[in-house]
Amino acid sequence: MLSRFGPEGWLFVAVLVGIAYAIGWFIGSRRASPPPVAKMAAQIAPITPARVSVTAAAPLAAAPALRLERATLGRYRIERELGRGSMGTVYLGHDPQIGRAVAIKTMALSREFEGSELVEARARFFREAEMAGRLRHSDIVTIFDANEDQGLAFIAMEFVRGHDLLRHTLPGRLLPVPVVLHTLARVAQALAHAHREGVVHRDVKPANVMIDPAIGAVKVTDFGIARIADACRTRTGLVLGTPSFMSPEQMTGRRVDGRTDLYSLGVMLFQLLTGALPHASESMAELMSQIVNDSAPDVRTLRPELPEALANVVALALEKRVELRYADGRQMADDLLAVAQLMPSADPPMPLVTDTPRSAGFEATTEFYRGEPRHNVEH
Repeated sequence: MLSRFGPEGWLFVAVLVGIAYAIGWFIGSRRASPPPVAKMAAQIAPITPARVSVTAAAPLAAAPALRLERATLGRYRIERELGRGSMGTVYLGHDPQIGRAVAIKTMALSREFEGSELVEARARFFREAEMAGRLRHSDIVTIFDANEDQGLAFIAMEFVRGHDLLRHTLPGRLLPVPVVLHTLARVAQALAHAHREGVVHRDVKPANVMIDPAIGAVKVTDFGIARIADACRTRTGLVLGTPSFMSPEQMTGRRVDGRTDLYSLGVMLFQLLTGALPHASESMAELMSQIVNDSAPDVRTLRPELPEALANVVALALEKRVELRYADGRQMADDLLAVAQLMPSADPPMPLVTDTPRSAGFEATTEFYRGEPRHNVEH
């Protein structure tokens, strides 16, 4: 029948045959060789290493958490993750050389720095860790080692059982007042030791104080960590430290010394007694203004049953003018213990239970109290 259409008909048949041949060849070639994704998958062998360590190829910000199947950092074997923070992850580790448990805090330096700035940040890390490692006090967490494993900086420190004081800052979980006083007196004494050694904590807050009620342990953690973090956050223009616990001089970028830690301890004391902060705002600018300019409320506006002597201690610790604040942690500790002696309760320094009944009658007013400067006039 195609002969009736002349040469045009045969041309049409030739085109159809060519198209059919091309389709057949394409299908055959696709069956003969796998697609690119399949080729890649076939080339990836299962990874089952005997031990896993952190690699330096990827920046720390993008690095996943360590795989915990026999993972290591330096000589330490990683057991499990304990928590995460803005600068890195904390792990429970095991030191095989002496058979003890350690807490390992990693620092994400590579996330914040590169090139010469990373070199400087790394040097600061080891310098601050070394200074903190010199502290030897029963109520300060001991630093055993500061090292780097294939690009990941870490600090190995004493592993403390128990929990931090953060849970006891809520109105329904406040500790008995004598327990608060004895606990923070120990913190003040630990800070006094650090300050004598030239180390300022810079980030004193409930989350950085661990307690173990079963054995009466109190441990201040993270000495040196805040100063390392400061360098990273300064570079990005962020506020340093934990804003609600920062001293006025920290907020305004002035030089700080041990008295800035005592201000932060005063904020802790206020919060542990009342379940509230002396200054609070949803606006960072407003919070900063309050800390720098506004006197803290008298703690008795929230708990009227507290003695005046205790209100005086809180007010003195929260003095805006650094020269009128407590000059030394030992002075604050002595005052806290003196007030504790006046309290009617015979509670032990550290309770065996962690929950207490909800405190009633917490109603803020506009009354303020200015403490009488007694300790710091010569400084």
